[in-house]
Order: sequence, then C-alpha cells, then structure tokens
Amino acid sequence: MDMLLTVIVVIVVALIFDFTNGFHDTANAMATSVATGALRPRVAVLISAVLNLVGAFLSTEVAQTISSGIINEGSSGVDITPTMIFAGLVGAVLWNLATWYLGLPSSSTHALLGGLIGAAIIGSGFDAVNFSAVLTKVVVPAFLSPVVAGAVALVATVCAYRITQNARTRGAEAGFRHGQTISASLVSLAHGTNDAQKTMGVITLTLIAAGYQGADTPPQFWVIASCGLAIALGTYLGGWRIMRTVGKRITDVKAPQGFAAETSSAATILVSSHLGFALSTTQVTSGAVVGSGLGKKLASVHWGVVGRIATAWVVTLPAAALVGGLAAWAASTSIVGLIAVAVVATACGAGLFVLARRHPVTRENVNEEPATDQDDDRRTVSTTVASKEG
Repeated sequence: MDMLLTVIVVIVVALIFDFTNGFHDTANAMATSVATGALRPRVAVLISAVLNLVGAFLSTEVAQTISSGIINEGSSGVDITPTMIFAGLVGAVLWNLATWYLGLPSSSTHALLGGLIGAAIIGSGFDAVNFSAVLTKVVVPAFLSPVVAGAVALVATVCAYRITQNARTRGAEAGFRHGQTISASLVSLAHGTNDAQKTMGVITLTLIAAGYQGADTPPQFWVIASCGLAIALGTYLGGWRIMRTVGKRITDVKAPQGFAAETSSAATILVSSHLGFALSTTQVTSGAVVGSGLGKKLASVHWGVVGRIATAWVVTLPAAALVGGLAAWAASTSIVGLIAVAVVATACGAGLFVLARRHPVTRENVNEEPATDQDDDRRTVSTTVASKEG
C-alpha cells in the first residue's frame, strides 16, 4: 500500500513538472510569431496547446530513452526507487520555476535529467546512471542542436531577404507573417513529440521501478494521454516572461526572421525526436533566433542576454542534479523526510509565484520592451538633474 501511494505521488508530481514544462516552453513555438504580430497572444497559445497534445501521440522514442536509457533499472542495472524519481522531479520543477521567474529560457529537459541523475547517484551510486547514454543522447545533442538550428536559420534568413529584396517585394512581409502561422504550428507539434514524451518516460520508469510494468516496455496509453493534456494546459496558460525574452531581448525579430527561425527549429526537433534524442527544444529555438538575427543585415544580437541564457544552459543540469540529490537524501530517510521535501518544494514554488506577481508579464504587455539596468541608470540621472535644476 505504501508503494502504491508513493507511485501515485510521483505520478502527480511528474504531471506538475509536465505542466511547468508547458508554460516554460510556450516561447519555443510562439515567441517570434507573437513578437512580429503574426499571431495574437491568446490565439498563439491556443494553437500551441492543441498541437502539443497532438504531438504527444505521434512518437514514443524519446520516452523510451528516458525510461530505459538514462537510468539503469531492474534486471539491466541498479534498482531505482519511486522515492528517488520523486526527488529528481522536485529538482526539475524548482529549477523550471526559478528560471521562469527570471525569464530565462533554460532547458526543461536538462532540469529533468539533472534531477533524476542527482537523485539516482545519491540513492544508488554512480552505477545507477548510464553515462554513455547521457553523453550520446543528451550532452552531445545539447552542444550541437543550437549550433545546427542557428546555422540553418542564418542561411534561411539570408535567402529570405535576398529573394524578397530585403522584404521590399510587394506582399513579402504579409506572406512571411502568414508563413509563420504554419512554421510556429510545426514547432508546437514538434515540441509535443519531444517534450511531452519526457514525462511519459519518467512515469513509465516509476511504474517499472515499482513492479507495475515490465522493463523496456513503452508508455501505456493513459500515460501518453495524461502527459499530453498536462503539457497542453501549461502551454495554454503561456510562459509570458520567457516569451518576452525570446521574442524581444535576443534580437528584434521581424517576420522573415521569425519564419526562418521557426522552420529550422521544427526541422531540428522532429529529426531528433525520430532518433530518440532527449533534445532541449529551448536551446534549439534560442539558437535559431540568434541565427536569424545574424542573418539579417544591420540586425543586432544582444550578446549580453545570449550570454546569460548560455550560462543558464550550462548550469541547469548540475544545479537540478544538486537539488535532486539533496531531495533524495532527505526523502529516503523516512516518510517524514519525504513529506518534508514535498512541503519545502511547495513553499518554494509558491514563493516564486508570489514574487512574479510583483512585476507581472501577461499577454497584454509581452511585446513591451523590458527595462534594462542602463535604462534605470538613465532615469536616475535624469531625475537627479531635474531636481537640481528645479
């Protein structure tokens, strides 16, 4: 009975992670379309939510990478318990919420894998992790995918502007905006085929670890459906803070750039999903937006923002692993420890939501330019000068 209750708790937390993954990654598909005015914010998140749900049913390759590739379990390796999986999910959820509050498009994928790896190491030692699979299925794609997507977006942007004579050809700008509706939809579909599957893999891993499902078996239908619905709901609510960063702060995206970035992102994600790579769709999209900025003549890329995003990418996996490991250490001591971890995690998550309400970003102000430190300094100097003159 205790095992069943633990499994239920893990499944609930996994779906909460899936929900945060949805609103954390809405920007991946729709930030550039909203920034260029190709889609209204409410319409954009609705389209993205529906296609995320559809995409969840198209493939299970990534789910099987998570459930039977990264963490050794059952007869093929070291047993991992549902409690460890719960701890790993805690690390992933808290990192997702922290980066959402900061408006950083970090990787939900690496947060999840980092949390699971940290919890598995603390609970069962280093032998619990298949580091070869981590290298080939996670680390290498993490470095290559944004570069590939960025290079494709750069070439596509250059071609788009040359073919349309810097978008001065009659109807070019409107045509690219209509094209963005299709390309953004493809990214949403691709996101569902990749990111929704990660939570499917975690729930399947939990069922295998608890003995409710055989090793090396694919996700059950109810798992696929519940994960698809959770990520779709999170997507519909919209991660406006991150959408502002991707759509406005990396570079000032125009319709041809948005079309190029979205198309290259969709192609990269779909190919990776087919190969079973647990890809970071956030890294792919951000890399494509940078590439689109470099591909437009006289466009500027805000490298300071790109640097902060890249730092978050590097820190995500080890930071989530640390939180997941600490949670596993506390939760494995007793049922009291598990409850304490759940209470602390809930308090931290609620605190981040409260802090976010002090400076809300919504669909009404998502396209407004955020204030920078330099703006604040200029306002301070202007106020000082005005008061002296008065």
